[in-house]
Amino acid sequence: MIYFQSLTQSDLAELLLPLSDEHRGPERAMKQARYRAKMIYHWVYQRFVTEWDEMSDLSKSTREWLKANVQIFRLEDRMNRQALDGTHKFLWELPDQKTIESVIIPAALQEKDIIEPEDKTAPRVNGSQVARNAELYRQGKRFSGRLAPDKDLTSDHWTRLTACISSQVGCAMACKFCLTGVQGLDRHLQTHEIVTQVYELRRLAPITNIVFMGMGEPLHNFDNVVKACKIMLDGDGLNFSKRKVTISTSGLVPAIIELGKQVDVSLAISLNGSNDEQRSAIMPVNKKWNIESLMKACREYPLGSHRRITFEYVMLKDFNDSLEDAARVAQLTRGIPSKINLIPFNEHPAAPYKRPTDETVRKFQEYLMDRHIVATVRISRGRDILAACGQLRSIFGTARGSDKHKDWKPLTVVASDESTADVSTA
Repeated sequence: MIYFQSLTQSDLAELLLPLSDEHRGPERAMKQARYRAKMIYHWVYQRFVTEWDEMSDLSKSTREWLKANVQIFRLEDRMNRQALDGTHKFLWELPDQKTIESVIIPAALQEKDIIEPEDKTAPRVNGSQVARNAELYRQGKRFSGRLAPDKDLTSDHWTRLTACISSQVGCAMACKFCLTGVQGLDRHLQTHEIVTQVYELRRLAPITNIVFMGMGEPLHNFDNVVKACKIMLDGDGLNFSKRKVTISTSGLVPAIIELGKQVDVSLAISLNGSNDEQRSAIMPVNKKWNIESLMKACREYPLGSHRRITFEYVMLKDFNDSLEDAARVAQLTRGIPSKINLIPFNEHPAAPYKRPTDETVRKFQEYLMDRHIVATVRISRGRDILAACGQLRSIFGTARGSDKHKDWKPLTVVASDESTADVSTA
């Protein structure tokens, strides 16, 4: 049995070719097969029909052949939770009983707490809510920030709905600060398992963006990720804009170069260190492909008009959060159309690192912005539902390294109106 979500539209046309009328010649037969493939793509990806018999404009013989040979894959929802801020996390169970995570991250226009400079000479930072978020988290409270006025993900309140998806079961990169890195790699996800995460989420909400920032290193699973991206970008399928699909990588340099040749998507680099000694200490991949080779690949990556590479920088207290680090980051990224996304560390028991103070984060950001570098601070979302990568999977014992969370206890939820509630692990 072939999984439908593993097929590009051209793959499907080739598969359907034997069903075409060959007496009219090979060209007309292929044209007919392509037309049928387009119809089926519309039925599945745009109308969300999952039963072949419901595809009424296909011939009965075609439907019977599809039922016998092609299966529309579905993921089993092992668990899902929605946070007070609207973030919705899913734990999916695969046919081999392994589990992966996906998250819907909603954003409203008015939710920006730290914003980019209005002009290049006077950077502006509005950090009052960010400071409060940091303080509440230091007090051991899982949620802070704005209560979602409408947690319905189909509401007009949301201007962007981002699907954060996984590319592997676990991860082999072993980054010291990453919970999924503690879990190790079980296996690569197949193309249909990647595509179906987006498919399932889009059945629930009008997803606008996709980021490969869930479990796994996308470029370690290169072929399946690239093929999945092609299906996501297909105008007759999931129909995402190339600007709305982002692949994040820890820095597999040869794969970055090849990615730019094979598919046109946005690129994010998990930098996390300002020099090789620092980066190698927390990211083993840097010992094979150092910062110099990584930056060279970024400079050669094909970027369209008005597009930038995002450099993600996880800030670890007293490790990579000094102004000297900020100066080195500014120097490293000079000449690359880019923005810096600063990510204060989301603490978990499996890592010894701590979150830097909010003042440290603000000074780091201001240093970059004063030098006309676009720098944003990522606000942690869905803390009350364990939305960070690998957390839900570990808490419920479905991953190696789950014992690292055996002492986790539900923490107080605090919303911006100062109301409190308990988070249940049930």
